[in-house]
Amino acid sequence: MDGNGRWAVSRGLPRAEGHRRGVEALRRTVRAAGDLGIQTLTIFSFSAENWSRPLTEIAELMGLLRRFIRNDLADLHRAGVRVRIMGERNGLESDIARLLAEAEELTRDNTGLTLVVAFNYGSRQEIARAAKRIAEQVRAGRIDPADITADLIGAHLDLPELGDPDLIIRTSGEQRLSNFLLWQSAYSELVFSPVLWPDFDRAALESALDEFRRRDRRFGGLSVRAGS
Repeated sequence: MDGNGRWAVSRGLPRAEGHRRGVEALRRTVRAAGDLGIQTLTIFSFSAENWSRPLTEIAELMGLLRRFIRNDLADLHRAGVRVRIMGERNGLESDIARLLAEAEELTRDNTGLTLVVAFNYGSRQEIARAAKRIAEQVRAGRIDPADITADLIGAHLDLPELGDPDLIIRTSGEQRLSNFLLWQSAYSELVFSPVLWPDFDRAALESALDEFRRRDRRFGGLSVRAGS
């Protein structure tokens, strides 16, 4: 979800207003994803690298997260949305950690859209955590180093049961993954939308889905369309 700051600056508004409008775009996108039958939607809400931003901006982002969970969680629950969190929780402020756990616990039995919130998340850090978990099991004698495979590593990532994303959308025209789902995106389709995140809506989501449907997904094999 990229472009909040540029959206605000281009309109002569403070960056905080861009982040607030970004929350509105998030609400629209979650509703649209549910309406369109998407099973899992992962949002990159706050990266491990975002802590380097100015303290005032971090405080604003944390405040938005608090308000989003407090104000929107009940609506998400009523809509059958299941909330999952990925990212490092150690060291988070106690009320933030508590709110994240509350969101997961309240919605854990829901069977509608799964909304994954990547918070304090970085893909390299996630892979390092997986490697540490495996190393601890090797040291304990539960895993032989010869048995370490790509599947085993994948099984030790944050939320392995969710599988890999079919489509990754990045807004604002930036064309990079920025430490997001690097392992899981090996065969994901990438769509880079020029739309700044606060302007992202159902039409922009449907446009990305239309582009996805036109892709020829080979997963390293032969094309089922052209036979080559």
